[in-house]
Amino acid sequence: MAVAEGKLSPDANVNGHVVSTKDYLDPPPTQLFDAGELGKWSLYRAVIAEFTATLLFVYVAVATVIGHKRQTDAAPCSGAGVLGIAWAFGGMIAVLVYCTAGISGGHINPAVTFALLLARKVSLPRALLYVLAQCLGAICGAALVRAVHGGRHYALYGGGANELAPGYSRTAGLVAEALGTAVLVYTVFSATDPKRMARDSHVAVLAPLLIGFAVFMAHLATIPVTGTGINPARSFGAAVVYNGEKAWDEQWIFWVGPFIGAAVAMLYHQYVLRNGAAKHSFGSNHDDVKA
Repeated sequence: MAVAEGKLSPDANVNGHVVSTKDYLDPPPTQLFDAGELGKWSLYRAVIAEFTATLLFVYVAVATVIGHKRQTDAAPCSGAGVLGIAWAFGGMIAVLVYCTAGISGGHINPAVTFALLLARKVSLPRALLYVLAQCLGAICGAALVRAVHGGRHYALYGGGANELAPGYSRTAGLVAEALGTAVLVYTVFSATDPKRMARDSHVAVLAPLLIGFAVFMAHLATIPVTGTGINPARSFGAAVVYNGEKAWDEQWIFWVGPFIGAAVAMLYHQYVLRNGAAKHSFGSNHDDVKA
């Protein structure tokens, strides 16, 4: 989930100490279409990293859900519980963002990729390839869970698929997914803000932990409503392998909600908190602009 680093002008640094932030220069926006990028191995290496990271994330997270339900059936109160499941999702994201941030940016989530595309942090071809890799990785991760736990238990315990809980409307699910994703994406932009990273070197080190903790908190709030998607690839992969009618009927909630939340969080961070970013319009291709 890392983004391009910005820089401080020479006038903003005196004897190694930052004395002003007015001369900070934002990195230029990424070209929307970059044909040359398609010929670079670094792009495909990043796509492979996104596939692998999403596979591992879905495997560990969904396996925790299925394992919790199996243990609880065998002996009440013996499973991981809601807290354990939330920690599995958040902790795994923290680990994988740390491992892949320097290769692909550590998106591991189509909603994050979508937000970074809107903010001109990634090109359209890269974004599309990332989302494809994330979805395929999620399918493979869910399939591994099914292989480990067996088809009978996997189907019996819902396959880790996201569905609305009884008593909640589709509107409630949509709002819950949007808000949970907004928390995540807002944290991603704040933790990887190039201005903060240029001023405070520790910010980059803490970013994976903060992003993982945002996922953990979002799960605590959203598990009772939808089981928590906030990641369209995770929801899609589980739905493909589980193939339940209800999971497919409600699948749109786990795409529309996260994409809305991601867009709102991006707009808030880039155009309200970081008003200088507004100078980079979606269709522009300007050089560095002062924040």
